[in-house]
Amino acid sequence: MTDQRPWLKNYPKGIPANIDETAYPSLLALIEETCKKFGKKPAFSCMGKEMSFEEVDRYSTQFAAYLHSRGLEPGDKIGLMMPNLLQYPIALFGSLRAGLVIVNTNPLYTPREMRHQFTDAGVKAVVICENFAHNLQQILPDTQIKTIIITSIGEMLGFPKSMFVNFAVRTIKRMVPKYDLPNTVKFKDALSQGKKFTIKPFEACPDDVVCLQYTGGTTGVAKGAMLTNQNLVANMMQIRAWGTTAFNVGDEIGLSPLPLYHIFAFSVNCLALFSLGALTVLVVNARDLPSVMKEFKNYKITCMTGVNTLFNALLNQPEFAGLDFSTLKFALGGGMAVQKAVAEKWQKVTGKPLVEGFGMTESSPVASVNPLDGSGQLGTIGLPVPSTEMRIVDESGHPLPQGETGEIQIKGPQVMKGYYNRPEATAETIKDGWLCTGDIGMMHEDGYFQIVDRKKDMILVSGFNVYPNEIEDVVITHPKVLECAAIGVPDEKSGEVVKVFVVKKDNSLTEKEVIAHCRENLTGYKIPKAVEFRKELPKTNVGKILRRKLREEHA
Repeated sequence: MTDQRPWLKNYPKGIPANIDETAYPSLLALIEETCKKFGKKPAFSCMGKEMSFEEVDRYSTQFAAYLHSRGLEPGDKIGLMMPNLLQYPIALFGSLRAGLVIVNTNPLYTPREMRHQFTDAGVKAVVICENFAHNLQQILPDTQIKTIIITSIGEMLGFPKSMFVNFAVRTIKRMVPKYDLPNTVKFKDALSQGKKFTIKPFEACPDDVVCLQYTGGTTGVAKGAMLTNQNLVANMMQIRAWGTTAFNVGDEIGLSPLPLYHIFAFSVNCLALFSLGALTVLVVNARDLPSVMKEFKNYKITCMTGVNTLFNALLNQPEFAGLDFSTLKFALGGGMAVQKAVAEKWQKVTGKPLVEGFGMTESSPVASVNPLDGSGQLGTIGLPVPSTEMRIVDESGHPLPQGETGEIQIKGPQVMKGYYNRPEATAETIKDGWLCTGDIGMMHEDGYFQIVDRKKDMILVSGFNVYPNEIEDVVITHPKVLECAAIGVPDEKSGEVVKVFVVKKDNSLTEKEVIAHCRENLTGYKIPKAVEFRKELPKTNVGKILRRKLREEHA
């Protein structure tokens, strides 16, 4: 394997070439060990309320016993549908303790999207925040759900804070539409009832599916990636190995503005950092930028995760530059490409690197990362993590030499078992053990990988490939541009031409200025033929810009 991995020679000192993915038989074994090891240390914090590893251990045990008392069996599916609250890790670890399969669900889903995910997965139980219960009511008869556990935003914050928060959410902001659901139980009542019951024993095997993580749905119908104990344990250990020289076990404070139901924060913040004894600071709503910045004042943050749009938005807040970044070691960007201009500005403002990584839901998700010490290469997705192979292939699946452009493929213990109930889609995506990412990239001589673009987003202008990322990277450097996205639109002469959608930072910005700026930096066929100004761009709940939505709107 080593001679196939030219990147190993550029690994930072102290990082192993391989991990032992068999070190733990299950994710549960690792969680139980972690809770005992760090005991009274704080594990999670939300709105100023902290919860220790010991409490996570106790509450999740009670929750598991409650689930078994309701007749749920190992292998049954449970939907977790809430923003970043203390209830999330309790429900997650409790469900694993009961042998259930987690189905992480975006709480902002429409009833149609919820119906698809819950029926496709065969969900039998759900933990849902009351703010979204009215949507569940509309689709409940179409599902197999029999156990409904309702929680509120303030529920675990302790008296009197819980009362004030819930009063504000329900009465002042009116964020909880009326709902009528049968046989619901409150989250805290489930915990207290769980004290009366015990967990029925079951055997957890490395190959057992423990999470059905639905792919973002940015490309067609959402499919459930089957992630096993071994997949998630391996990725946690890969993340931990990559942080060997950066992390101090038991001392880290990680900021998690990204929702834990998203695979990036789920694996990096909720699992890997947890296993290192870190305190994870949860932000309920990442779009509320003052609440993200407030945590830098409340805690000595040592690392944070985010997506490009969040980092860009923070950098455009006048008060952000005045925060104390002295304890921050790095920020980790994933979920979408980190724009060079944003990474450079982040380094300038905070004095710390914005490190780009790469992965997919199907790879649990981390496949490659730049070194965390800032010695990586801007504009690349870094080096493959330990025990991972990556390669570039042509249209026929044949490996290409360094420097040539083709599809990125991944092989490693973190690659999913397949898509749930979709053997054809699995066969299309995993070929001879290689995960076909659908991303177009190249490998440099030193083993660093670079993404050129998504296969599906590529624009074809008069037979020339144009990659939207390149256009966006140029447009975003204009001082009057806040955000942008590029798509291909049909054209009689050239097949397609480039169109950009721009959110202004300065209202005086004109179409002429945008095009003139592109003309300075791009070759003729790449220059946008149309510019449309928008107040905002369509995004997933994690902040990933949806080019597909822009193409649909244009059509």
